Amino acid sequence: MHPCFFGYGSLVNRDTHVYENATRAQLTGWRRTWVYTQDRGQAFLSVIPDAGTIIDGLIAEVPHGDWDALDAREHGYARLASGPAIQHPLKPAPHVSHYAVPRKTWVESAENHILLSYLDVVVQGYLREFGAGGVASFFATTDRWDTPILNDRGIPLYPRAQTLSAQETSLVDQHLALRNAVIVAA
Repeated sequence: MHPCFFGYGSLVNRDTHVYENATRAQLTGWRRTWVYTQDRGQAFLSVIPDAGTIIDGLIAEVPHGDWDALDAREHGYARLASGPAIQHPLKPAPHVSHYAVPRKTWVESAENHILLSYLDVVVQGYLREFGAGGVASFFATTDRWDTPILNDRGIPLYPRAQTLSAQETSLVDQHLALRNAVIVAA
């Protein structure tokens, strides 16, 4: 069996990657947070240890253990062995890794913002995989919703942006309103 990655953000949206045989899974003892690094120039999702949290996501095979393409996509992240923190139905159990942004690279900046086109992709993936309850869980198990959100829906800056239905867009906007998110014009 090939090794697998655990995706908890844009990798949950199957339209953003070519990795096949994706399966729903959970990562125990971690929660998502929005982080900013100078290297990326915008906020993106990472995970931090949190003993009381379980996050949903997908695992998918990395054919022949060739991590180069995925590591390039996830530049700025460190690949970590998930070990017993990952729960999934596959037998025999593959080796699973997840990505996290090293804390030493985190910075605070007035330029720190979340791309709405990136968030849209993540929420679309969670809605398709886990339904409306999965979307609610995504928002509840993610920190730093005080980070400004750049409304780039008209001209998406996220390279893997997807087209959302009116219902999907409304769902994103509803959850952001519940968190009093600050949305700024692009």
